[in-house]
Amino acid sequence: MKLKENERIDDLQYKGLKLIQNEKGFCFGVDSVLLADYAKNIKKGSLVIDVGSGTGIISLLLCKKTNLKKIFAVEIQESVAEMATRSVKLNNLQDKIEIINTDIKEIFNYLKPGQYDAIVTNPPYKKQNTGIKNIDKSQLISRHEVECTLEDVIEKSSKLLKSLGEFYMVHRAERLVDIMCLLRKYKLEPKNIRFVHSKINEKPTLILIRAVRDAREYLKIDKPLIIYDENGQYTEEILNIYNKKI
Repeated sequence: MKLKENERIDDLQYKGLKLIQNEKGFCFGVDSVLLADYAKNIKKGSLVIDVGSGTGIISLLLCKKTNLKKIFAVEIQESVAEMATRSVKLNNLQDKIEIINTDIKEIFNYLKPGQYDAIVTNPPYKKQNTGIKNIDKSQLISRHEVECTLEDVIEKSSKLLKSLGEFYMVHRAERLVDIMCLLRKYKLEPKNIRFVHSKINEKPTLILIRAVRDAREYLKIDKPLIIYDENGQYTEEILNIYNKKI
């Protein structure tokens, strides 16, 4: 496959998957890999939506980690969506993944409400006008709530899901209060939370959340996920997630 300027093909080292990325743009991180693993229990035959899919990393991994029927990957940036489309073709997954290049606020022009079994999302973490802004526009849109807010993502996700459909998200731990308030507001009941720590004695930086549309109140705090051991090496669980030999 012919690549464009500054593009490369990365071997995901998982069931033969490969991903096209632009070295000058936003490249996926550990958060996307963790979310794909967190959502691996999505039931067989599910219709899934990946909100803010970026390069398509989560959609690709979920196609190999689950028995989903189809996943719709929604990405607002035209150039990123086009690159993701080429990654889908590179992996021969056109029958499983459909890239939709649109703003999440316009999603009902493409997908009907109340039809989907699960949603996964790794949305922009930072509120608009907070934190250090990135010079690159693609990175700015990926990291800051410039084109869509956390509320936009949660509101539209709630409307897209079937009753008892599942919502999976990775986000910054510091945004937990915002997240919980918005989930309840839009009838997505938080069912599981897992805090992610760089090291066991450090405060959590990320959170993994599973919520269910129209579910009863009951929240389970899962055991923490530790990325690095005391020697600065990946923990056994992280190695397993990355499909590395122990």
